[in-house]
Amino acid sequence: MYKKINEKNIKEWWDSASEYYQKEISGDKMVDVNYGPFASSEKKLKLLGNINGKKILELGCGGGQASISLAKRGGLCTGIDISSNQIKAANKNAEKEKVNVNFLQIPFSTIHKLKPEKFDIVLSIMSLQYCINLKKLIKDVKDLMVDNGIFVFSIEHPFYLLIDPNDLKIKESYYNSGLVTKLEKWPDGSTHYFNYYNRKVSDIINLITNSGLKLEKIIEPLEKEDKIWGIGYRRALVNRIAPTIIFKYKK
Repeated sequence: MYKKINEKNIKEWWDSASEYYQKEISGDKMVDVNYGPFASSEKKLKLLGNINGKKILELGCGGGQASISLAKRGGLCTGIDISSNQIKAANKNAEKEKVNVNFLQIPFSTIHKLKPEKFDIVLSIMSLQYCINLKKLIKDVKDLMVDNGIFVFSIEHPFYLLIDPNDLKIKESYYNSGLVTKLEKWPDGSTHYFNYYNRKVSDIINLITNSGLKLEKIIEPLEKEDKIWGIGYRRALVNRIAPTIIFKYKK
């Protein structure tokens, strides 16, 4: 089990998981931004505003579904991801949907190399929990944003992660912030270490607010139906704690 991880460990897991993950969310028709499990979509929440002609950077774009949906609405989109297999899937999706998106295989630690380019919107969907150095990432995000630019991101709700979905009992301490490593056995019999960072809500808010970005909104949505992300989520728990939390900041 890892006591420390690096971006290579994260890349290896996502390269291995990419095919299964893309099949899991194949219900995404790439016509809207879906913020996470049982969370509302952009067309309902309207967090990004008018995106026509806006330069948009998506962090941890995966198969590019969100960037593609925004490009269809006139956004000038760049998507970055650490996984080469995810970027391959993104380029394939963009070709299928007949839109132009600039997809790049870049880890979070090197997004500063995108300068001097500036973006009106920075977006991240369910990916910041895989960021090793969140403080540095937020600094780089701010540097890449235009004045009055917006930063919208969703993560798995820290409260949701504390509860065992089988017996609905608390299984973890909310105060155990930091790296979480879980050994997974996949259907093909192989084993893999899944790594993510559990951070308290206050940790996230304070870190980003201290960077100088201004918090505009926190949303804890709950959709009663989820045909895209809902696989593997037990409704008995979902009905009590929303799996997704969304933050909106402004420069």
